Amino acid sequence: MLARRQYGSQKPLVTSEALQADITQENLLAGAQQLEDFAYAYEGRTRIIGSPGHNDTIYWLKDELEALDYYDVSLQNFFTVAMISGQINTFLVNGVNASGGLLEYSASGNVTAPLVVVANLGCNATDYPAAVSGNIALISRGSCEFGLKSALAGNAGAAAAIIYNNAPGGFNGTLGAPPRPEGDYVASISVSQEVGTGYVESITGGANITATIDVLTDIQNTSTYNVLATTKGGDQNNKLALGAHTDSVLAGPGINDDGSGTVGILEVAKALSKYEINNAVTFGFWAGEEEGLLGSTYYVANLPANESAQIRGYLNFDMIASPNYVHAIYDGDGSAFNISGPPGSAEIEAFFENYFTSAGQNFTATAFDGRSDYGPFLEVGIPSGGTFTGAEELKTEEEAVAFGGEAGIALDPCYHSACDNVTNLDLGTFELHGKAIAAAVATYSTSWEGFPARNTTVLRRSVVKARKTHQARHHRSRRSLPLLK
Repeated sequence: MLARRQYGSQKPLVTSEALQADITQENLLAGAQQLEDFAYAYEGRTRIIGSPGHNDTIYWLKDELEALDYYDVSLQNFFTVAMISGQINTFLVNGVNASGGLLEYSASGNVTAPLVVVANLGCNATDYPAAVSGNIALISRGSCEFGLKSALAGNAGAAAAIIYNNAPGGFNGTLGAPPRPEGDYVASISVSQEVGTGYVESITGGANITATIDVLTDIQNTSTYNVLATTKGGDQNNKLALGAHTDSVLAGPGINDDGSGTVGILEVAKALSKYEINNAVTFGFWAGEEEGLLGSTYYVANLPANESAQIRGYLNFDMIASPNYVHAIYDGDGSAFNISGPPGSAEIEAFFENYFTSAGQNFTATAFDGRSDYGPFLEVGIPSGGTFTGAEELKTEEEAVAFGGEAGIALDPCYHSACDNVTNLDLGTFELHGKAIAAAVATYSTSWEGFPARNTTVLRRSVVKARKTHQARHHRSRRSLPLLK
């Protein structure tokens, strides 16, 4: 009873209904607008780590959370390599302006040279013919990281690399922060599948294609911060942790990816401060997700074993307001994709399934493969879960029936693009998933009844690869779509 008296005896015990009622579209939109304002205050219009827009985000979160006087708030500093700016000055093909995207962490370079087709998917050194030396490697997307392709191209002597999509349309991506053991990156840009395969067909048919690529990037050693906020009250030995990432890609302000998750958990943190809780809650705002889960990995790696054992479950929210959305839940029990989380992950999945069912909404499963900030938590045996509304994946016909929207169009057409701003949000979906966060926080901060005890003897999973630097997409399960009658 001492903790209850010390931390607000006048506050009622939190309930799911009350906490959900505190989450409104108006407040969610206001938070998203603030993040856009931070990005748009500077020339680059980005919140990539190391940028002024990202720094403003971090300190705003710290100030907002400290003002509540409900949390112990701290900044966790770590060092990394950041691409502060980058641009394609010139991209010509046979003397004609061409359209391409700059891959983050591309090296600077200025070259005019023939395109040389790389065999297979460019994931092995043997895929790069001798003719690529001094020329521009033309590589298909797929199977391995963009960074590996660029490094192998450089190792083979290529002066630059063009990576073309393995699905219709173009794409944006990152090579991942250097260095890589395979070698240095070269100037690297992306093009659409249609453009890339057209080049391949022409070259294999005997044509010579020459390109001019002039890329300028500014890559620096920098420091950044995770923002951590843990409730002063509640049982610290039975803690809920949840998180979202604060950084965007270079191409845009990242208001859905992952401004939506950032604002969603912030609004829940604000609302929670009005209530008493039984179990402690830690909110983690991770930096450097787009560069390879850097912030969450740093947090987990530096978490003392006794504190790690105190976390009963971790919830992750990365992109929860996609305009052509699905309501996807991480496949904690492995029933859809045969990749399950530690004991407790199935219960988290079931919680969110029940939430969407009670809200009269369909849901689907998304592959629980560790390619977002829950990955490091899985690695140390912490049960995890969360929700997701879609990235660059195309909506299927079945999903269009279940969720509305347009089949054949990306779930988020502005994924990793300049148009990922406040106009890119589906506010109804934003609110629905924000209330899902509130429901989970209210439930687990009150009781872990029916939830399995933590097993702190960890059998390590396979190496977690960052979602944003890997070619795999968020797959959705057709078996998990309960079509409403």
